[in-house]
Formats: sequence, structure tokens, C-alpha cells
Amino acid sequence: MGRQIGVLVSRRGEVHCVIVGDHRQIVIPDLSGFRSGAGRLKGLRLIHTHLNGESLTRDDLVDLALLRLDYICAVSVEKNGLPGKVFGAHLIPENPDGRYWTILDPVFPSEMPQGFLAFTQALEEEIARKQRAREVRFSDRAILVRVETDPGSDSEGAVEELRELARSCNVEVLDAVIQHRPQVDPKFLLGRGKLSDVLIRALQKGANLLIFDHELNPSQARSIVEITDLKVIDRTQLILDIFAQRAHSREGKIQVELAQLKYRLPRLVQQTTALSRLAGGIGGRGPGEMKLEVDRRRVRDRIVQLEKELKSIRKARHQRRRMRRKKGLPVISIIGYTNAGKSTLLNALTKSRVLAENRLFATLDPKSSRLRFPRDREAIITDTVGFIRDLPEDLFAAFRATLEELDEADVLLHVIDVSNPRFEDQMAAVERILEELDLQRKTELRVFNKTDLCPDAAVLENLCHRFHAVPVSSLHPETFGPLMERLEEIITAKESAFLCGSPDGEVPSFLPDPLPDGPSEGIT
Repeated sequence: MGRQIGVLVSRRGEVHCVIVGDHRQIVIPDLSGFRSGAGRLKGLRLIHTHLNGESLTRDDLVDLALLRLDYICAVSVEKNGLPGKVFGAHLIPENPDGRYWTILDPVFPSEMPQGFLAFTQALEEEIARKQRAREVRFSDRAILVRVETDPGSDSEGAVEELRELARSCNVEVLDAVIQHRPQVDPKFLLGRGKLSDVLIRALQKGANLLIFDHELNPSQARSIVEITDLKVIDRTQLILDIFAQRAHSREGKIQVELAQLKYRLPRLVQQTTALSRLAGGIGGRGPGEMKLEVDRRRVRDRIVQLEKELKSIRKARHQRRRMRRKKGLPVISIIGYTNAGKSTLLNALTKSRVLAENRLFATLDPKSSRLRFPRDREAIITDTVGFIRDLPEDLFAAFRATLEELDEADVLLHVIDVSNPRFEDQMAAVERILEELDLQRKTELRVFNKTDLCPDAAVLENLCHRFHAVPVSSLHPETFGPLMERLEEIITAKESAFLCGSPDGEVPSFLPDPLPDGPSEGIT
């Protein structure tokens, strides 16, 4: 025939299907109906022919990995049509060498060993035993994946931040994979061969989750799930899940739900096999499509309702800010990258009890307290949600009501974790978000936090001079003196500028409204 022939055989020895390919390859059909799960093989072995006497190809090994076959072998065909040598391979448990499979020495069919069923069961038990030997602390065990197309990017830093996000979400990270490519694969994001490596690592280590440091489109997520049989989420979903866990106020819960619905709406597709067959032609407008449209309409209606609620919350916030202005108290807003120590600093400055943890996004709902200066002056100091690079657009839009608090701030206290080796990138990410919020003209005071973790005092002093920052350690209140003096100087200077008439006509928001009978819009 001049075509490759393949058969998929179950462990009982039953032929599941016969595959007829061309002279180069065969195409394996959908095997989603067969057994799957962490630590389990598919229960099928593939036996197929190679017409030119070649060994197993890379595609054969990728199929072995992606489909988690019990075994794969290629039978070479002699010129007289009789079978030649058999080339076989199977997966192996986790090992120090990092190998994923074993390629066996070629033998003639008559020389192949017996007892295949016992061998496969022993292999599967060994894979499961290796997984049980590892301490399982969390129900979600993940492998992190990043595809890097820019050679100059800090891939390691991005993956480390993703690891911290996963830790904040109570996910155990078992491994991390970075692939450098000229461009991302439109279907799988990373190459098919690399995806097979990731799947085998998940099988060996007992991972049940893949976390991508990118925003996957619906088609990519669906393709990866179909290939791997693992739960797949992207960076945006991870951040949304953290926010859902940390939101406690009514406003925070509304904002998170709104962001989640906006993210899920374009991804709301029918995934069941039966309903997906009603895609077109007669019957294509059956119950599957109707159910999908009902779900979409409900989501849209819910989004409209939540946006109305946020609008009313925004109006109430505006009224509270006006009342605060009339009291004549200056407002200081603490901003900064997530986990920079903002909540710890607020607690230390005001003796508050705001939740402070060594986790990303430990604080979600804004908190305000009174700050008393040594010279008997008072101010309102507010802790805000932490910033992060590439903040998801839907999340950024939903939290505008919270971030609008920064509009009324007289001073932005930019807290920076100077002990982080990537603190300059974090500073730049915060500055970009301030530009998007049109807040770059606000008075900003940079605070280098966690100085107790910086052993070299000379280097720290040079950094403070270079970036015009005040050094503090939130855990050591005795370091707050220069910060308090600098804050009081800024507030006094703003008051003086208003009383003397500043050149640009700036009116500090902490002074009484000079036009009590008129609108307060435009007063900064």
C-alpha cells in the first residue's frame, strides 16, 4: 500500500482502532474517552509501521508523552513485506538525570520479551510511588510556564514573581519551565515538543495544574487542556483568584466579581463533546447554543448590575472625600508594588492592626487611619491595594473606584522594597500605573523600606541619594524620624504655598474649600 499502518491496543489485548496514514505518518484519533489522571498512563499501546527502516521519530516520542501511552513501538518493514526490527519506548518515573522516556534496543518481533501487562502495571505503580513519596501539602500542585520572545527580558524575575503569586494562592510549585522562542506558538503558546516535556514533568512530579505567565486566549487554553488533561490557568486568572480570596468589603467583592465576569465572558464556550457537535447545519441551533446564549446574557446582565452598584459606591466615596476636605486634614496615600511592606508601615506609623503578611496582595480593601506628627499636627493616611506589572486590564478597570482615592491625596508615599534585587523594575511599574491614572504630577515621596535586610550601609546611602528616597524599616519604628520630618515639611510647604498664593494656583485639598457655595470640581 505504501502507507503507514497503526493499531491502538488495550491492556486486555483488544484492538481499540486501526489507523491508516500516508507514507510519512499516522494521525492518532481523539482518546479523551480513555482513562486519565495524575500518575496514570492511558492504558493503550501504539504499534505502527515505519516504511524506511527508521527508528522512533521525535513525533512518536511526543505522542508517547502527550497521550501518556503505555508503550509505543515502530515496526520496520522489509522490502519483501515482512516485519523487520521493532523500535520501542516507554515513559519512566522521575529521575535525577531528567530523562522522560527510555528508548529500547531494536529487536526482531520474535525476540521481544513477554509479560507486557505485568511490566506496565509495575511501571505505573513506580510512578505513583514516587509521587506518594513526595510530601503533598496543597491540593493544587503546579508547574509554571513562561515563553520568552525578548532575549533582553528578565525571565527569571518574571517566573519568580509568578511563583510568589502561586504561593499567595496556596498553590505548591513543583517546577518552572522557560522556553525561548522567536515568537509564541499561536495554538499552544510554547512548542509542541516542549509541551510534551512539560506534560511528562507533570506526570513524574504529580502536578495537576499548569500556570502560564501570560494571558491565554480561549483557543489556546482549550487546546492545551485537550492535549494535557490538566487544569490550565493563566496569570490573570491567578491574580483574580487571589483577589477573590482577599476581598472582604462589599466594594471589594463587587470589584472582583466584575473583573472575573469580564474576563470569563469571551471565554464562555460550550466544552462538552455532545453539544459541540451541534456547531452548524441542521440542528446547529439546538439546546447547546440556547444554553450558551442564556449563560452569556446572564453574565452581561450581572455586569451591568455590578457597574451600577460600583457607580453608587463611587458617588458615596466622593461625598466622604468632600467631608474629609472640610475637616481640613491633609491626606497621605501609601502606594507601591505588592508586598513592599505598605500595611506593615501603616500599622507601625498609626498603631493600627491592618492585616500584614509576607504575601502578594495581602491587602486588598483600602484602610485609613489618623497619623499624628511630633508637632501635634494630624493627617489621614490611607493604605491602598498593591500594584503589579502588567496588571490585568479588567482588574484595573474594576478597581478604578478604589484607586480614585489617590486623586484626593496631597502626598503619595511610594513604598519600595529596597531589599528586592529588582526594585528598580518595580518602581518603574508603579510609575507607569500612576501615569495611566494621570497622577504623575502628584507630590511623591519615595520610601526605601526593609533597610534592615540591606547589609551594606554605604550602598543603601548611595541608593537613597540617587533616587531621593528616605530609608526606613517598618519593623523598627526608631527609623521613622527622617520620614516624619520629611512628610511634615511637605505638608507645611503646601500650606504655605496656598496661603501665599502659588504660581500655578494650586489649592491643597486638605484646606477648607474656598468656594463653599460653588462646585468643588477642579480643586486639587
